[in-house]
Amino acid sequence: MSKSDSIKIAITPGEPAGVGGDLLVTLAQQARQQRWIAIADRDELALVAQRLSLPLLLNEELDSPSCAGGTLTVRHVAVNEAVVPGELNAANAPYVLETLKIAADGALRDDFQALVTGPVQKSIINDYGIPFSGHTEFFRDRAGVDDVLMMLVAGTMRVALVTTHLPLREVPDAITPELLERRLRLLLSGLSTRFRIERPRVLVAGLNPHAGEGGHLGREEIEVITPVCEKLRAQGVDLVGPLPADTLFTPRWLDTADAVLAMFHDQGLPVLKHHGFGEAVNVTLGLPYIRTSVDHGTALDLAGSGRAEAGSLAAALQLAAQLCAMSSRSDGRASS
Repeated sequence: MSKSDSIKIAITPGEPAGVGGDLLVTLAQQARQQRWIAIADRDELALVAQRLSLPLLLNEELDSPSCAGGTLTVRHVAVNEAVVPGELNAANAPYVLETLKIAADGALRDDFQALVTGPVQKSIINDYGIPFSGHTEFFRDRAGVDDVLMMLVAGTMRVALVTTHLPLREVPDAITPELLERRLRLLLSGLSTRFRIERPRVLVAGLNPHAGEGGHLGREEIEVITPVCEKLRAQGVDLVGPLPADTLFTPRWLDTADAVLAMFHDQGLPVLKHHGFGEAVNVTLGLPYIRTSVDHGTALDLAGSGRAEAGSLAAALQLAAQLCAMSSRSDGRASS
C-alpha cells in the first residue's frame, strides 16, 4: 500500500438539510486513492443517494475503508429527527456538533490524517441554544490551541484573515498589535510547514482606503500594522505592506507573493471567490492536523435537487490529500 493509499480523511457533510450530503454522495461515485470516512447518519446518506438516483454501497468497516467508486465508508451518527431537504430543524443541531466532535477527536488521535468539512448552518445551532461561531473556532477550542488562522485557497491564490466573523464596526478595535503579530506568525508557519514554502513572502493589506493615506484616512496603519510588519521584517521575515487593498489584488503584486493577509472577512474573500468560486478551499492553520472545507454555505434551495456543484468539496478533498502527501514525504506529521 502506498502512502497516499494509507491516508484516511474524515468528512463531515455538515447541516443535514443542506447540500453537504448531496455533494459527498456525488463525489463518492468516483474511485479515489485516499480512504474516506464519512461521519454522518448512514440512513440519511442512503436516502440522499436514492433522491439523486445514484448507486451507493455503504459500509462501516472503519479499519479498511473502501476506495471504490459507488461506495462510502461511514462512521454512523444518528440524526435526532428525520431530515427534509431544504428545511432546517434545530433538533438536529446536536447531531451536527456530534459529527464535528467525533471527527476532531479522531484527527487529534491521528485516526484520520485530515478532516474535510461540509457547510453548517450556524444560525440553527445558535437557535437550539448552543453558542457556535463557526467550524474554525470550534476546532480551535476542541484542540486546545491558543489561536488558529482562516485561509482561503483558490489555485495559486492564498488569502488569510486577521479577523473573521465580526461586525464591521468592531474590526478596527479588534486589530491589536498582539493579534496581528500572532496571526502573521500562524500564516508564516502554516505556509512553511503545511505548504512547504521555504521562505514565504506575504503581502499585508492596510485596513483603511489607500492604506490610511498617511493618517488622513485612519491611523491603524501607522499605529498598529506598520510597526508589526517592521518588527517581523527586522527578524528576517519577507513581508510587504501595509498595501492599499484596492491595488494589492493585482498581478503586479500577487505574482510575487505566496499569500495575502487581509484585515477583515470582506476585504479579502470577495476577490478570492471571484477568482475561484466553486473551487476555493478554506484551510485552518494552527491546528495539530490538516483541516480543509468548502467555500460555500448550505445552499438549502438546492438540497435534494441534484443541481448542487461539488467543485469546492472536490477541491477541499484534493488539497487535504496533497497536504497529507507533503507531510508524509517530509516528516510524517507537520504541525502548523
